[in-house]
Amino acid sequence: MTYEELMLQLEKLGSEQTKRTFLRHGAMEPFFGVKVGDLKKLVKYVKKDQKLAEQLYASGISDAMYLAGLSIDPKQVSKELLQQWANEAYWSMLSEYTVAGVAAESAYARELALEWMDSPEEMKAACGWNTYAGYVSITPDSELPIGEIRELLARVRRDIHSEKNRARYTMNGFVIAVGTYVRELHEEAIDIGKAIGEVHVDVGNTACKVPLAEEYIAKSSSKGKIGVKKKTCIC
Repeated sequence: MTYEELMLQLEKLGSEQTKRTFLRHGAMEPFFGVKVGDLKKLVKYVKKDQKLAEQLYASGISDAMYLAGLSIDPKQVSKELLQQWANEAYWSMLSEYTVAGVAAESAYARELALEWMDSPEEMKAACGWNTYAGYVSITPDSELPIGEIRELLARVRRDIHSEKNRARYTMNGFVIAVGTYVRELHEEAIDIGKAIGEVHVDVGNTACKVPLAEEYIAKSSSKGKIGVKKKTCIC
């Protein structure tokens, strides 16, 4: 499909009900309201054309931007493109999933995650924490900088309750990711989860809840999932 054909298809797949749901989660116009499951059906038309994926993201239309993230090859993306995408990610679905997922599987995962975490911009800081969470979920423990991750856990313990809204959410998610996917730091992450306790995040007019890190890690442990890496964090 061409760019124009894809945009027409996205418009057809959109629904007012999905738009209303996304708006409650913080989405902003312009977008059509296409379900992620329907976006995944279009990946095969974009995957072989990386320039088309870039063009879709550059459209500024949230559905097309998300499709771009599902389709682009993270091993081929440049650091400059990821920086551009992070700058243009204007709500959490794009910053915390689209950009973070692609960045986590790129050659620049740690470098950009650490840079974005320190950003004064809420969406970018949240993107940084989710990028690092994604990175630990797919990277063998033997290749992880355990000391650095331990320092980041300490930073979460110290700062989480004073950080910006979405950054609090993804910092909590980072603790869960470390406790679930990094066997060596499993117990330390549980201790951090206990220390931070309930994390208050404004999730808008939605039924979303912020999981308690300690409880979430315990559930993963009961299912025998501790240290079991994911194949991909792009979803």
